[in-house]
Amino acid sequence: MSSRNSQANKAAARDRLRAEREKQAKKDKVRRQVLVAGAVVAVLALAGGIGYLVVQNNQPGEWEKAAKAELVAPKNTTGEDGTTVVIGKADAKKTLELYEDARCPVCSQFEQTVGPQLKKDVDAGKYKLQFVGATFLDNAFHGTGSKNALSALGAALNVSPEAFLEYKAALYSKENHPDERDDKFSKDDYLLKVADQVPALKGNAEFKKAVEDGTYNRWAVEMSKLFDKAGVKGTPALKMDGKQIEIEKMTPESFTASVDKALAG
Repeated sequence: MSSRNSQANKAAARDRLRAEREKQAKKDKVRRQVLVAGAVVAVLALAGGIGYLVVQNNQPGEWEKAAKAELVAPKNTTGEDGTTVVIGKADAKKTLELYEDARCPVCSQFEQTVGPQLKKDVDAGKYKLQFVGATFLDNAFHGTGSKNALSALGAALNVSPEAFLEYKAALYSKENHPDERDDKFSKDDYLLKVADQVPALKGNAEFKKAVEDGTYNRWAVEMSKLFDKAGVKGTPALKMDGKQIEIEKMTPESFTASVDKALAG
């Protein structure tokens, strides 16, 4: 091979190598641009996601909204904000006030053991029953079950006083009442499942809509304020003529003896 051909071949090889390098450099530049663009998009997406979460976290919750919502009182209520719930015969001379929190385990025990006797007395006209709902256990154990159940009770009361009492008994029953630390009543589906055990509520479209829409959420908030003003320290609690009634034992007999004493006084 002549030196001239050898030099030409070397020059050609150098040109090819230079071209390959330039080609690869262009590819690397494009790839870097794509990576940078992707990183920018990712950063913007992350920033947007964080911004969305911040906005959402700053949005008022269901019960914060309820405090400012239009008040809708259930039927079969009286008094300011419709928070006076009195059930019984109009000619009954005395009124027994009953304070309960839906998540309260002792209230559940009270309803199971004493509830039937109380209903029997009300039906007989021995006294009227005034119900006052509490929600303090939502603060103690966190959650919204007490408020949500009270709102659902408002929806039942809107159907009838009888439906209200039956639904309350069902919620407090051994089969349906959760542990106070279990916020099961915060779930509308569960409240509706329990309501299916009450003939007047099963398949009742208006009741179902009221529960799911939170129609009586504001009413539940106002009702709980009534409890807060009552000076009652816990639930269940009973009052008559402004005086608290103490029950020695959670039995129908002890309940009757304590209430009869209050009626006589």
